[in-house]
Amino acid sequence: MGKIRIGIIGTGSISEMHFEAYKNHKDVEIAAICDLNEDRVIEQARKHHVDKYFTAYKDLLESDDIDAVSICTWNNSHAEIAITAFKAGKHVLVEKPLCRTLEEAKNMEKEIKNNHNQVFQVGFVRRHGTAVKVLKKFIDTGSLGEIYYAKASYLRALGNPGGWFADKERSGGGPLIDLGVHVIDLSWYLMGKPKVKSVSGNIYQRLGNRSNIKNKSFYKAADFHADQNSVEDLVSAMIRFDNGASIMVDASFTLHAKSDSGELKVFGDKGGAEIDPSLHLTTEENDTILNITPNIDQMSFTMQDGFQNEINHFISCIKGEEETIAPFTDGVEIMKILDAIYRSSQIGKEVYFD
Repeated sequence: MGKIRIGIIGTGSISEMHFEAYKNHKDVEIAAICDLNEDRVIEQARKHHVDKYFTAYKDLLESDDIDAVSICTWNNSHAEIAITAFKAGKHVLVEKPLCRTLEEAKNMEKEIKNNHNQVFQVGFVRRHGTAVKVLKKFIDTGSLGEIYYAKASYLRALGNPGGWFADKERSGGGPLIDLGVHVIDLSWYLMGKPKVKSVSGNIYQRLGNRSNIKNKSFYKAADFHADQNSVEDLVSAMIRFDNGASIMVDASFTLHAKSDSGELKVFGDKGGAEIDPSLHLTTEENDTILNITPNIDQMSFTMQDGFQNEINHFISCIKGEEETIAPFTDGVEIMKILDAIYRSSQIGKEVYFD
């Protein structure tokens, strides 16, 4: 097999991680890129030395010499582009979340058939962190026993990016679908992906994008507007599974908190582990509690490490060397959970699954 030719659709901020990871892979060539913004796609083509560029994704997909695509667009276009790309015979890596709504996910299920000749991978990049890989081995070999509880938190004190992130029509939601999705997915993945039984959620929309704040900087989308915001500030939820396991989670774009914070802990009947802010294990032996710190290079998640591992895995799957650890079906299950959290808050009671 010669070099795998990649098309990158969407050249906003997250695409930079895809560009760099692909460029670091010896078996890959970035053959074409696409963005609705003509000035930006021309700039990115020059920056990354890509000869072909388009403003319409269908034009890119018509290129016979494109083997696979990374979809890095707004959430509301994920489903349409992914379906079209898959039907065009391309391998697909789509950024998280899989799509914007559960309805879109169900439509994707109807359109995307099992095809063992094509890879469809969801961009759950946290699964690919080195520390997560190490922890997963401990869990899979039974060192921590059965994982029955996870506590996950991803709180920004000031960090509503505005722009499309704050536009529900384009994003599908706020911190739940942008940040919470990471820690919910990672908790569920480490638990062994049990079947969801019920969800209870609370959504709060009290503070907006807090564009009035001075003397403290935060990331702003390219199309940030001080008066634009239609998404939640904060989400909290309890997710229960049919094996008795549960996840407690909260995530915020903005909150009257002292500082940003993040944690993810899992607990089993033989031991527990903390993966955020860094990897740490706790177990017991000879009637003594043991706190264990693994000696590894990447103790915490870094974007560069995570995305490089994710892209390397995607390419290995295309070459038939591995099966993806983040298949399309996982993306659908996570969308079911996110949708249930929003619905639970709206109706004011727990949502149950058959």
